[in-house]
Amino acid sequence: MGDRTNVGSSFSRVVTGLVFVLTGLLHFAAPGAYERIMPPYLPLHRELVYASGAAEVLGGLGLLPRRTRPAAGVGLILLLAAVLPANVQMLIDARAAGKPSWWLALLWLRLPLQGVLAAWVWKVSRRPD
Repeated sequence: MGDRTNVGSSFSRVVTGLVFVLTGLLHFAAPGAYERIMPPYLPLHRELVYASGAAEVLGGLGLLPRRTRPAAGVGLILLLAAVLPANVQMLIDARAAGKPSWWLALLWLRLPLQGVLAAWVWKVSRRPD
């Protein structure tokens, strides 16, 4: 049973890391998509998009080795908190644009899901396997 748990948690950690790496790379491939959802009060949109993309890539890779896993987990959780204003801005902009209610519902749901994702990152970054 323990081996199966280790395989499952290793798989979860690898998938979580891969998701962060891929979404981080998207920041470089399509920075405009991320710039559009940034709150207007933040300066240096392009630079912040690149910085957050780099943080996602490094954090995702950092989840893989046992030695860097705890620090990567903390970094990714801080990153999730840092990008929350962009998620809120996306909702504000969607409401102002008169987007359909189902889209607004998804954006509302996304906000607490950031917390769920942070808890998941914490869990996979604390497993010693």
